[in-house]
Amino acid sequence: MLERSGDHDFDYQLHEGSPVRVQWHFYGQSELPVAVQTWELPPGGFEGMHAHTEKDLALEEIYIVLEGSGRMRVDDETFNIATGDSVLARVGTSHDLRNTGDGPLKMLVVWGTTGESDYSNFGSAKRAKAVRAQATPAD
Repeated sequence: MLERSGDHDFDYQLHEGSPVRVQWHFYGQSELPVAVQTWELPPGGFEGMHAHTEKDLALEEIYIVLEGSGRMRVDDETFNIATGDSVLARVGTSHDLRNTGDGPLKMLVVWGTTGESDYSNFGSAKRAKAVRAQATPAD
């Protein structure tokens, strides 16, 4: 099954932020328990500070920068982000995404409810575990 960029995109205002161009990939077709979306924020665009809590729907979100630059706030931390960077917003954390660049900020956003999955028998999981064990903490 193929879904091309822009096939089913739409403008949407997230969490009191500015309008964002969204494509929800394979909505209603994939059986994975996550949403996989691409977002495009114009210069100056923002998501809006928010949190997903138990009273709401407890969601965890992973933001991956595909193109552009921006700023992500998660609770009391602020991260300047650029192409290839990723940010994790755990359940209940307050967070906001802003485009601080001159061009569009294109993001891959994966979100869903938390749960356990065991992928430890896959070779890529074993390698990822080993690499993380050898890594030094970032500045």
